Amino acid sequence: MIIDRDLASFLVLYDESIRSVLAKIEGNTKGLVACIDGAGVLQGLLTDGDIRRWMIESTDLDLESPVGTIVNANITSAQIDTNPSVVEAMFDHNVRVVPLTDLVGRCVALAWPTRDHYVIDGRRIGVDNPCFVVAEIGNNHNGDLDTAFRLIDESVAAGADCIKFQMRDLSTLYSNRGDADDRREDLGSQYVLDLLQRFQLTQAEMTMALDRVREVGVIPLVTPWDVASMRFLLDQGVPAFKTASADFTNLGFLENLASTGLPLICSTGMTSEEEIHQSIEELRGFQVQFALLHCNSTYPVPFKDVNLRYMESLRVLGDCPVGYSSHDRGASISIAAVALGANIIEKHITLDKYMEGNDHRVSLLPSEFTKMVDGIREVEIGLGDAGPRHLSQGELMNRESLGKSLTVNCSLSPGDVIEAHMLEVRSPGHGMQPNQIGNVVGTAVSHDLKRGDFLRQSHFGQVLAEPRPYGFRRPFGIPIRYHDLNDLGEQSNFDLLEFHLSYKDLEVDEKAFFNEVSDRDLVVHAPELFEGDHVLDLCATDHDYRELSIKHLARVIDVTRRLAVWFGRADLPRIVVNVGGFTQDAPLAPRDREMRYAMVIDSLEQIDLTGVEILPQTMPPFPWHFGGQRFQNLFMDPWETADFCRDHGYHLCLDTSHSKLACNQHHWSFSDFVSTVGPHVSHIHVADATGVDGEGLQILEGEIDFNVLGQNLAEYAPRASFIPEIWQGHKNGGESFWRSLELLESYL
Repeated sequence: MIIDRDLASFLVLYDESIRSVLAKIEGNTKGLVACIDGAGVLQGLLTDGDIRRWMIESTDLDLESPVGTIVNANITSAQIDTNPSVVEAMFDHNVRVVPLTDLVGRCVALAWPTRDHYVIDGRRIGVDNPCFVVAEIGNNHNGDLDTAFRLIDESVAAGADCIKFQMRDLSTLYSNRGDADDRREDLGSQYVLDLLQRFQLTQAEMTMALDRVREVGVIPLVTPWDVASMRFLLDQGVPAFKTASADFTNLGFLENLASTGLPLICSTGMTSEEEIHQSIEELRGFQVQFALLHCNSTYPVPFKDVNLRYMESLRVLGDCPVGYSSHDRGASISIAAVALGANIIEKHITLDKYMEGNDHRVSLLPSEFTKMVDGIREVEIGLGDAGPRHLSQGELMNRESLGKSLTVNCSLSPGDVIEAHMLEVRSPGHGMQPNQIGNVVGTAVSHDLKRGDFLRQSHFGQVLAEPRPYGFRRPFGIPIRYHDLNDLGEQSNFDLLEFHLSYKDLEVDEKAFFNEVSDRDLVVHAPELFEGDHVLDLCATDHDYRELSIKHLARVIDVTRRLAVWFGRADLPRIVVNVGGFTQDAPLAPRDREMRYAMVIDSLEQIDLTGVEILPQTMPPFPWHFGGQRFQNLFMDPWETADFCRDHGYHLCLDTSHSKLACNQHHWSFSDFVSTVGPHVSHIHVADATGVDGEGLQILEGEIDFNVLGQNLAEYAPRASFIPEIWQGHKNGGESFWRSLELLESYL
């Protein structure tokens, strides 16, 4: 059991609205709140289950009603001074929290039965939460407040979640009252005392340093080395205490810290196995939130002595969050600790590793600390989960181009039964995987197949959708390639066709594919990939690379002008362009994005755009190039995109799938996105999406609310044309296109 006195995320007033309480329940992730009156007196508890039951039973839902009208007053509670064993006995399958009150009934703490509840200043720490990164300034300010302020600012810029100092009252901590000139002390003690006398912040300076940490929006933390410092820091309102390894066996001091009710982070360096067991038992008896940091108190510690795997032993022994307090060189061990499950990383930071004081030698410079935090976050993302394996979007793309499939080596008619000798395995991976051979042998096909055709699941069942005339309130078409023109291009009442060109298509004679002029409009999707592994980038910082991109786009424009003669409505054919602005390793800063937008304009001004209209396409956060992920920077933010169009007179191609992914990544409202860019949208690529990189999904198979999307587009882009851009939609005679058009008739 633990007793939590940090109640900010769990207390609600009796007259707060049910809507606001729902948000608090969602935010604290525990699924409940304690309800109090204006004097802080406990009125009851409310769980997410209570609210669901109220919603089911209510005939007139009003989320603005006061929460006091539905609060559960029939709860189990106890007074704060109740024997912990008595409180522990109150927990069962119905009681998962026990509110603790003072003598007049005010809620002053919550008792939880397990140690998975660990919170500092509202920040939950533990499994399934981001690693809590502590920048340990300690005494690396060397007694100078300005240096302390610089280190605070650098720590924030580096991505630290918490900034920590150390504090000692030398007069009470040392038996000789902190006299560095005491000749009776041994050499090590004299050295440490000399540093501490010269490099401590005063109480007033410590107050200013802690205020600065709060101002910059991170959590302040201090290691007190004595009771006097603890009391001073308690008056400063610190949200938790960090204990030094030297105090892990100081059970009386641990009890003093625990008596404050604040969470503890305890380093375990310089402590034997037996002592660790003893101190953990004492901490449990204090009923306090605690976390344990594995640590080797050598400065710097040799890699052979780190023994990082012991961190897992601490997790088992303490049944609590664990982490690593680093005194080793560099950042690799700290990053590895996160891969092994560290919930907290503490690492020293300095402005100069050669300053006086032994902590500087095991510290990271700000740039190094930044790389450590970046590495930690990358590892956290990479850890994922242990659930079933799913193919990523990049893997699906590579499976298409690099994989192998079952093909037939003869012609087949509906009803013919497949025999093993009729099948061959060939690349690319456009059809069923080779491991499906046992499922198809002995099975009758439902479609005509010719020699060399890839086998697909739909060849053994009913067609999901077939082309027909469609009715939309805006012009529509489908994406098409030259070789699809006769098979797909005449299948419905299309208002336009959108040619998705490859760089190879730029070299062919397009006249070979046309017999007559059609009464349709023309859209061209410029290739993104060109020969020589060149990905189009009109804002590349490499001058030669950008010049080549400009030349490639000029070639696309020439082809578009030639294609336009075959389309009766193509007075001003539109060219959808992914203009570039991607980076390999990390996103760009806002100022750098401004420069790249300016480079796009400069590049377009160098091209003869007579007779065509360029439509920059909205982009996903992580575009796939060559089946690998990069970072996108331009035409992803709706406000930047709208400003670009407004300032320079361009229209857009809105890709609903791309933009939904961007909204998911950046926690934007997709509805707000569409309303912001909508007035500038001339053409739309419509597909569903999920997560941050699941693009090109069939309609209603992802996360987009197409009813809302249709309403937004009707209001903000009523004349924009569209195509369904379902990934691999052209396969099976365009079956996925026809299915998407059927579904979209209700919305567009």
